[in-house]
Amino acid sequence: MDATLIALAALWGAVTGLLVPRAAYRLSVEPEEAWRDACPQGHALLGPARGWLGGARCRTCALTVPATTAPAPGPRDVITAEAEGEAAVDTTTEGDPSPETGVPLRATPAAPLVLAAACAALAASAGFRPELGVWLLCAPFAVLLATVDLRVHRLPDRLTLPLAVLVPPLLGAAALLPGAAGSFGHALLGGLVLGAAYFLLFVINPNGMGFGDVKLALPLGALLGWYGWTVLFAGAFAGFLLGGAYGLGLVLLRKADRKSAIPFGPFMIGGALLGLLLGAP
Repeated sequence: MDATLIALAALWGAVTGLLVPRAAYRLSVEPEEAWRDACPQGHALLGPARGWLGGARCRTCALTVPATTAPAPGPRDVITAEAEGEAAVDTTTEGDPSPETGVPLRATPAAPLVLAAACAALAASAGFRPELGVWLLCAPFAVLLATVDLRVHRLPDRLTLPLAVLVPPLLGAAALLPGAAGSFGHALLGGLVLGAAYFLLFVINPNGMGFGDVKLALPLGALLGWYGWTVLFAGAFAGFLLGGAYGLGLVLLRKADRKSAIPFGPFMIGGALLGLLLGAP
């Protein structure tokens, strides 16, 4: 039965990972810019949840040939689209970034693979416990945040604030179910402690710690605090260790110096994952 649980968790990660590229593309903008609502070719992004959910492929690009920018399709560039009621499509421009966006909208195996592996590891570690449902619900948002932070050094409020608000009630519900292995009280305190620690770091060195990291620390602290103080400190320390190793590697490769800013969100999330895998057994 454990193998079935792990397989289902991996399937959940793979399926939700297919939805990450669309949202990551739309959110990967500078703070003063509006969220993207069109693909690199200028077509409106449509679909469930006002175009936020769905695969990376733009349906309009897949079914039409831009009149001014697309070259005449060759034999290998034309596919039939009878099921969609269209004659032919040109695939040569799909996923190419425009000068305005600079970020291609294309499918990538990275998010599904990372999410499938992370969800499978969490299932193997936590087993049939109610908190596993919380871990699996948070996993796609964590990968989405990491993706956006890597691209534009930004952790959008649209993701961090809902996580900070929703994670404690979800853990509270998990605590009421039989088989829960954590403490809701410790989770609440963990979120406050880690959030306060990151806020202190932000006040001391605002150039080295973004306020988005402070907001992300609140739900991560709650998730780690669920399993107690040891797991909380281990997960937080692992995040700093991973981030420090990454920064040192960039310095050694001469791709950055000691004052260069790095996206810290992915390492916070990676450290939290390691902490949960440590604490669940």
